[in-house]
Amino acid sequence: MTAQQILVLVAGVAIIVAINWYFLAPRKQATSTRSGTTQQVEIEVRGGYNPGTVRVKRGVPLQLVFNRQEKAPCSEEIVIPDFGVRKFLAPFARTTVEIMPDKVGRFDMTCGMSMLHGTLVVEA
Repeated sequence: MTAQQILVLVAGVAIIVAINWYFLAPRKQATSTRSGTTQQVEIEVRGGYNPGTVRVKRGVPLQLVFNRQEKAPCSEEIVIPDFGVRKFLAPFARTTVEIMPDKVGRFDMTCGMSMLHGTLVVEA
């Protein structure tokens, strides 16, 4: 193998590792904060959801505030099928999604293309 082939191979492996880390690395978790009778969590949208896991209490109204910090087409929509949510997220703006978490469990949050993933954990 020539030095050039080795360099291309190493660069290719490094790029594959970086892409997998970017999309598959563990994301932060957050617990909602309470303001009166409402729970609220801010989620930054930039190549994924941060925090990627959100813990909330059942039966307390919830505001998920998505702070989209990019223009990538994949992140322009948030979908939470178990709660009937499908909402456009404007780039470089905050968008609030209000739901009533009335069932306990783990629920998927995805982009419209199902490439970005997060989890909404509703606890009793």
